[in-house]
Amino acid sequence: MMARMRPSFLFVGDSMTIGSAGEYTWRYRMWQHLRASLGPGGFSIVGPRTALYDVEADAAVSSAYADPAFPPEARRHLAGWGEGWVHMAPLVEEAVAVSGADVLLVSLGLIDLGFYTNSAQTADNARAFLASARAANPRVRAVLLPVLPNIRAEKDPSFAAECARFNALLAQAVQDLHRPESPLVMAAAPDPYDLRTDTYDGTHPSASGEHKVAAAFADALYAAWGWGGPYRRGAHLPAGA
Repeated sequence: MMARMRPSFLFVGDSMTIGSAGEYTWRYRMWQHLRASLGPGGFSIVGPRTALYDVEADAAVSSAYADPAFPPEARRHLAGWGEGWVHMAPLVEEAVAVSGADVLLVSLGLIDLGFYTNSAQTADNARAFLASARAANPRVRAVLLPVLPNIRAEKDPSFAAECARFNALLAQAVQDLHRPESPLVMAAAPDPYDLRTDTYDGTHPSASGEHKVAAAFADALYAAWGWGGPYRRGAHLPAGA
């Protein structure tokens, strides 16, 4: 059964989740899917932030989504450019408590491994994040996406290995920390995911990449709990790009 009749989703992530000015974002694609599969009144999207990252301002101050009809209430999130598990772990308890989130959709880890922490430290921060979320809501659910290695991994074998190690550690954390009253799910990484077509710069999702990331979460929700249905790009409202 659902945690509520009307689940509240909190999107958590780094630059690939917040997106930058002029983008749709995978959050938008997921909102389309949830509208199509659960109905416009069948869910809510919550979180303390709504903005996109503005490259020129070097700050999250933009409201220029590619679809200006994207409703303000559906733009909510807990994501930040250059922010990872290490940054979100101290923030998630308050975000969950204030927003009433009961389902976390989390895409984090690449920025941590690239700039802040090794795979073991990053996994420790993921565990701390989940503990903090549960401190606010002991029945919170979470779907976690594995790190999608970027162009750096193609040129740096050691970085690619760290990404693989972290994904294994994250899967182990999901297995260790899963509880019937607070279930955790590891989403399947999009396959195929081609950096040349599914990103616009080797890291950040293009339109096709946004759809594939949204599909990974949507399919995990459906497989784990029967929520919504399989991701169907053509069913989304409005059509988008």
